[in-house]
Amino acid sequence: MTKKEKQTTYVERDVSWMYFNHRILQEAEKPTVPLLERLSFLGIYSNNLDEFFRVRVASLNRLVENDQMPERHRKTIRKTLKTVNRLNEEYSNEYTRVIRKVFAELEEHHVRLLKETQLNDEQMQYLKRFYYDRLNGSTNPIWLSAIDDLNTLEDNRIYLVVKKMHREGDRKVKYAVIKVPDRVYGRFIKIPASDGFDNIMYLDDVIRFCLPLIFIGTKPSDYEAYSFKFTKDAEMEMDNLSDYGAMEKIAQGVDSRKRGVPIRVIYDKDMPREVQKRVFDRLNVRELDTSLAGGRYQNHRDLMSFPDCGHSELKFERWQPVMRQAFLGEESMLELVRKKDRFIHVPYQSFDAYIRLLREAALRPSVKEIKTTLYRLAKDSKVVKALICAARNGKKVTAVVELMARFDEESNIKWSKRMQEEGVNVIFGVEGLKVHSKLLYIKTTKGDIACVGTGNFHEGNAKVYTDYLMMTARQGIVSEVAKVFDFIDRPFSPMRFRELLVSPNSMKTRILRLFDTEIKNAQEGKPAWVKLKINHITDTDVVNKMYAASRAGVRIDALVRGNCSVVPGVEGVSENIRIVGIIDRYLEHSRILVFCNNNRPRYFIGSADWMPRNLVNRIEVLTPVYDEDMKADLLRTVDYGLCDTTNGRIVDGRGTNEMQPVTEGEKPFRSQEELHKAYAEE
Repeated sequence: MTKKEKQTTYVERDVSWMYFNHRILQEAEKPTVPLLERLSFLGIYSNNLDEFFRVRVASLNRLVENDQMPERHRKTIRKTLKTVNRLNEEYSNEYTRVIRKVFAELEEHHVRLLKETQLNDEQMQYLKRFYYDRLNGSTNPIWLSAIDDLNTLEDNRIYLVVKKMHREGDRKVKYAVIKVPDRVYGRFIKIPASDGFDNIMYLDDVIRFCLPLIFIGTKPSDYEAYSFKFTKDAEMEMDNLSDYGAMEKIAQGVDSRKRGVPIRVIYDKDMPREVQKRVFDRLNVRELDTSLAGGRYQNHRDLMSFPDCGHSELKFERWQPVMRQAFLGEESMLELVRKKDRFIHVPYQSFDAYIRLLREAALRPSVKEIKTTLYRLAKDSKVVKALICAARNGKKVTAVVELMARFDEESNIKWSKRMQEEGVNVIFGVEGLKVHSKLLYIKTTKGDIACVGTGNFHEGNAKVYTDYLMMTARQGIVSEVAKVFDFIDRPFSPMRFRELLVSPNSMKTRILRLFDTEIKNAQEGKPAWVKLKINHITDTDVVNKMYAASRAGVRIDALVRGNCSVVPGVEGVSENIRIVGIIDRYLEHSRILVFCNNNRPRYFIGSADWMPRNLVNRIEVLTPVYDEDMKADLLRTVDYGLCDTTNGRIVDGRGTNEMQPVTEGEKPFRSQEELHKAYAEE
């Protein structure tokens, strides 16, 4: 591929991510989305952006500053950063317009936000009691003059910089910083109703009202307060030469993240220049850092938990997950799986079926051993509790815990310690290779069982992420799942897998071969197509292979939720590729691959996206699917998504994010709603 071709047919990963996050913002603009859900999408957009700057933009900044980086790569990175910052500013202006519109519409439903200057006597008395009863002691000002480096403070929190002006005498001005204790009290405080409205206040404004109480005992003053927040580089520094164990190293790394360098600052655009200078000087803002003048309030991720004030009609109708009919009886789950492959598709179907399988394995005398991978864990994990129960019942239990699951390291460390205390053999993955595969292996005297999934064994995720979990007793698959655990134990020993596609072993090579088969069939005039559902596509070898397939006449229809470096519809390169991105109430997360194979389709599900990190730097697993019922279900899921004209947007490589058109004479089609209906009827 020439340099010119690459520029027109490859979208840089981080630019494509900005296009993806913009789709979430666009969802917040849709009048057909319930009002409080639009607020939630605004919160998700903001939260995503924070993490993006903490991780990806921080990494790009480090690469630019690396003296060993070739100049041609440095130039590409600088261009990417420039594009990201341009899009960020453009989307930020759009975000401001949307949030104002949403709150204006909320007032039409008699829910409004009040500032500290809009309170009546009853509300002022209420807030004074709130301060003395609860807030007092949680708002501790630090004089700015006493702070040499604001970087020592916790990032991704809201801070108020307070300008305190003495009313009499020396008229001296002092500055202080207060951290908003939103994690203690929540971001939104409901205060007494008035004029027929339910009234909500940002905790920031509650603190603004309480400033005379917070500074009581000092000279009488007038106050101004301006919000800001900063985002640090989330890269963890770990002493790999130390004698510490893996868990201690990760704990050290989490601590080092707290000392990271700020790479993004957002502040109230009304903050006076002299106040800005004082804050920025103490943040040591560098040339490549991003500073953005925003509105009065920061950390909009809190909008995900905006109080509904009893307005359930302003939220999505609750969709109850269904339990598959086969799992409702009293028959043993293990026996059910031995008879036939079983699957669940969360959140449409209940994750409790998997918990039931684990619990039965923990109790059955015939079960001798349980092995599982754990990437992210729920706060009150029923999965871990079942594993502990199994260990207490004398089973040999092994849990491979990925301590490097970003931003979940502390939670995973906590659960690891708990499992170790209860007799579970905890393995901390492989140094240099994240264990991202979703596997369970149950060894029994009556025939072994395995589970392979597309998502985490996490009850919380299973309520909002769309994921498949396959349970099987097919010996070819089960024996190779057991072999993956041996591979984790001895990652550099040569192992061949016939059924499973395993990275970094041979997954990428075999995916490319599957495309080669379609290319060969197309060239021979045989049926050739690919349908897939995946989160990200950025690996250049895979992208180029997709283009080769398209040029050969292979039709590729893809659902891609996030990063997508493919540019569909380029004449002579990708005119046979169509890509759709869906943003809806559930996070699209399952990975499904279907290859035509001359009308003998081959189906796969698993944990891997098509990114270098998944194909080279992680232990990932894709499993073939043989059960005809599951194949039909997988194909329906992909086809429904490709037909979505309500939440499916065209991914074109330019970030236009246009909605798929509705065919004349047909009704709009919403794939998640139609899947929910289908499962409920079944």
